[in-house]
Amino acid sequence: MEKTDLLHTTVEHLDIKAVNVVPLIEMMGRTAFQARNLARAAQIADAMVADTQATVILTLAGSLISAGQKGVILDLLRCNAVDVIVSTGANIVDQDFFEALGYRHYQGTPFVDDNDLRERMIDRIYDTYIDEEELRVCDDTTRLIADGMAPGAYSSREFIRAMGAYLDQHHPEAESIVLECYRRDVPIFVPAFSDCSAGFGLVAHQVSNPQGHVSIDSVKDFRELTAIKVWAGTTGLLMLGGGVPKNFVQDIVVSAEFLGYEAPMHQYAVQLTVADERDGALSGSTLKEANSWGKVSLAQEQMVFGEATVTFPLLAGYVYHKGNWQNRSARAWGRVLSEGRELHMAEAQV
Repeated sequence: MEKTDLLHTTVEHLDIKAVNVVPLIEMMGRTAFQARNLARAAQIADAMVADTQATVILTLAGSLISAGQKGVILDLLRCNAVDVIVSTGANIVDQDFFEALGYRHYQGTPFVDDNDLRERMIDRIYDTYIDEEELRVCDDTTRLIADGMAPGAYSSREFIRAMGAYLDQHHPEAESIVLECYRRDVPIFVPAFSDCSAGFGLVAHQVSNPQGHVSIDSVKDFRELTAIKVWAGTTGLLMLGGGVPKNFVQDIVVSAEFLGYEAPMHQYAVQLTVADERDGALSGSTLKEANSWGKVSLAQEQMVFGEATVTFPLLAGYVYHKGNWQNRSARAWGRVLSEGRELHMAEAQV
């Protein structure tokens, strides 16, 4: 079997504009279990988008872009329903940026000899395949971008903005979250930035430039996100999966308070997850638990225990077709941060 025999059917991205799911979600709200939870979560998500004073933060964990969710996120960005993204590196670099360079993810099967895949340089994410040779081009492109930047410590947001500028110059027609956010001044943060293709490229960049190189400052990520929380005031969370992105955005409330600001808890919060709370791990911890830490208000919060490639398009489709996003204006927090506005210690320090 040739490599092309395995890499032949591409993953296609969902289009929430094509189907109005509002009647379905409203019917689910009159049922039970996770269907009712999903309906309530969709209503909360719509409420945070309808709140013209709220900044909406989307978190991404798990393999989402490779599973056809890119179009859903792009639609939310294009209707100003997302103001900030906090993500794992895989979604932003290995998957979105990778596809923006002209490559694709392919439908596969988990019932395969993985050693055969390795011999053909094909990587597998459950039932999805990626060409490893193409992924290495993605790795090296991050190196090239770093080579073109002045040595110094950057937040992941600043580096991802440089990635967006690269796409705008070399791949301006790409359907890409990185590119769309660059053009809309929507900041993207990847707190564990080296844990993806960018990590390989940055290691190569630093080895080649030992006297002066680019590095990623995760504390600066935290500081910039805290600043957005302070400046925004009212915030809402839409969290897909858990992991580092979930904890990072929840912690900015505590960080703001530690600096002496009276920062309100996140007023809206929805999490779509399959993780279990019983092991005490962060990914499955409930939003009610987060309330005990002073991070999330209990006024409008909802956990949905279901796989995000099923639940997210339904929730996002509800928000899109309800149309309350039409009253929203762009926050452009990326522009505010790029202008050099700084966060200072408040007078009433904790």
